[in-house]
Amino acid sequence: MRSILTRTIAAGLGGCLIAAGLGGCVNQQEYDRLVDTNRSLSATNADLQAQIDDCNRLVSTLRGQTGSASDTIVSLQQANDALKRQLADTQAKLSQFENDLAGMSFARLDPVTDKALRDLAARYPGLVSYDADRGMLRFASDLTFDSGSAVVRPDAAESLRALAQILNSPDAMPYDVRIVGHTDTQAISSRTAAQHPTNMHLSVHRAISVRDELRGLGVQSDRMEAAGWGEFRPAVPNAANGNTPRNRRVEIYLVRGGPRGYSGSEGSVPVDNARGAGAFEPIK
Repeated sequence: MRSILTRTIAAGLGGCLIAAGLGGCVNQQEYDRLVDTNRSLSATNADLQAQIDDCNRLVSTLRGQTGSASDTIVSLQQANDALKRQLADTQAKLSQFENDLAGMSFARLDPVTDKALRDLAARYPGLVSYDADRGMLRFASDLTFDSGSAVVRPDAAESLRALAQILNSPDAMPYDVRIVGHTDTQAISSRTAAQHPTNMHLSVHRAISVRDELRGLGVQSDRMEAAGWGEFRPAVPNAANGNTPRNRRVEIYLVRGGPRGYSGSEGSVPVDNARGAGAFEPIK
């Protein structure tokens, strides 16, 4: 760019000088005009060169940024590919786990007890449901207890009497009975809190009430265990306001019993070897 302008200026000056030579000596006014033109063209040349330099620097900067952006894109793409591989691996493992779980068979109850519990659930639809795979009866708390209460309702007591007859039968006698209370996340009212300060208390107290009912109906105390999970093991997601009836329930599991009563020397704790380490724990 600079050489082009220089040649242009020289040609202009040369033309002027030739014209001046043909016409005689250049007067001072013409000379001054040529000098001003030269200065103007030199200034324009310098300005243009400065702009070219700025453009070159900008191009260099943009090229550097483009290279950096390209490197970043490549890095992100590699990370994305790695995450896709991890997701595919996780999905494969989840699928395998689901297949293993579907094919897993837990020890079912004997046929006589199993049928008796199925018949019991059929007699009290809505109140009682039966899960044969887990040997579990589920009692809906809203039909078993009044709101905020751990006292078994009279109409629910009839179903517990029928259950006690099954538990006291010869076929069901080898089973221990685990009674587990559950609640939803609805806050305890001030009236309820006087006897049941938290949902955990309420769930345990309801399990104990069912245990007491069964004990009063002849089921041996050393066969029964009472526990509660409060709101921490929901059967379904809780509603935003916490009011979720399906999560308010008492579950009763029949599991093969271990040794009952005192065993061992004084001060020792009896060990239930029948279940063994890693045995399936039915309390969800």
